[in-house]
Amino acid sequence: MRRPLLRGVLAALFFACALGFTAAYRPVSAAVAAADLPSKISDAEFWTLVADLSEPGGSFPFDNFVSNETTIQSVIPALKARTSRGGVYLGVGPEQNFTYIAALEPRMAFIIDIRRQNLVEHLMYKALFQLADNRADFISRLFSRKRPADLSSEATDEALLLAYERAVPDQQLFESNLREILNTLTRSRGAELTAADITSLTFVYTTFFREGPRLNYQIGGGPSVDMPTYTDLMTQSDGNGQHHSFLSSERHYHIVRTLEMNNLVIPVVGDFAGPTALREVGAYLTSRNATVTAFYLSNVERYLFDRRRAWRSFYANVAALPYDERSVFIRAVLNRPAFTLVSLVAPIADLMNAFSQGRIRQYQDVFGVLP
Repeated sequence: MRRPLLRGVLAALFFACALGFTAAYRPVSAAVAAADLPSKISDAEFWTLVADLSEPGGSFPFDNFVSNETTIQSVIPALKARTSRGGVYLGVGPEQNFTYIAALEPRMAFIIDIRRQNLVEHLMYKALFQLADNRADFISRLFSRKRPADLSSEATDEALLLAYERAVPDQQLFESNLREILNTLTRSRGAELTAADITSLTFVYTTFFREGPRLNYQIGGGPSVDMPTYTDLMTQSDGNGQHHSFLSSERHYHIVRTLEMNNLVIPVVGDFAGPTALREVGAYLTSRNATVTAFYLSNVERYLFDRRRAWRSFYANVAALPYDERSVFIRAVLNRPAFTLVSLVAPIADLMNAFSQGRIRQYQDVFGVLP
């Protein structure tokens, strides 16, 4: 197995030179490289990381409050067979990341999205994880529905979500929850939210309150086709009858909650092809001798190929990440006749080797290096 630290530094230098990047990769000293990933970071360090790793926000056609990918769990058995616990997870988008985090059990996670609203939504989730010590209370707070008196914390994901589909929206509970979310972030955690952030968070949380567990991708301006609801996404299986969503069991929920409580899920505003976010995440991880276990791309890669040479900048940024032969990309690929997204897993190293050899020229070439 290649040493991820050395490979990451050499590959980053190679691609930066080959593609004409002027920003030099910063090698780290042996003393710094000997440090390990933290088991917990302070609130002050968390907010510093969020700010320092982030780029200016960009735009996306849809609000993307919730995923529209119905097959994310189909690849979890393969992911668990290929990878091991304790690495670093990178991802994009909203709640689907929690399901992958629950399955992979990383020591740290970074959620990188071009939209600042996605960062704000993850801060909303961060507060809710702190406020709710079990799944039933979490869903109650997420959608501002009172918890049914007879609902057990050990209920199945289907029983939980269906119970809250039947529950009545509670305006007073919504207002109380919103105050608690903002107080948790600002007074308890020390966030310095801007007025725009508070407006954005209120907008997101109001949407969850209004739509409830029937919230879907179309609500945020997505295509006018059938989309899975929040309930659908949380109650799907891997095709073998196994449920892996972060709300499928108390154990899965607490894997994510523990990371959130320890400030180890870092939301970042960043363009995959941008100059800062991915490279700074790579530098942070390399300096701690950490390895990226999985990088969930959703279908962002396709959009980068639509932006002329942006895909080249993205792969140059990936070269700055510490990965090894077991590290994988998780992609969502559009199945046009059904307008559904199919989840696929592919080794990062194979794609990067193909890129370095000049075998990637268009989006279709990416699939020529699938195992």
